[in-house]
Amino acid sequence: MALTLYHNPRCSKSREALALLRERGLEPEIVEYLKHPPSPEQLREILQKLGLTADELLRNSEPEARSLGLTGPSAPHADILIEAMCTHPRLIQRPILIHGERARLGRPPEAILEIVH
Repeated sequence: MALTLYHNPRCSKSREALALLRERGLEPEIVEYLKHPPSPEQLREILQKLGLTADELLRNSEPEARSLGLTGPSAPHADILIEAMCTHPRLIQRPILIHGERARLGRPPEAILEIVH
């Protein structure tokens, strides 16, 4: 079964996750999501596989999150967060590994190994 890694090569956690996979002889399909962001439908599917809500996948420390009003007690509805993450992919937590119907957020990077055995 194919592995897909939503990857940011400039992120140390993402690079660590890729190295962990390669150390085990696994070569995922790499999606550089900053260059090729997921569509809202794809992101909803990823969230379902992760078992996370949109606000849990949001990198609320990014300046865009604050400037777009996506954080805080009056955070917008999930659909708005999903649209914002697809428009501004830096807002998506990373890395994300998908293996069939399962997915893991690589926070910490070793968490991705839970679905490759």
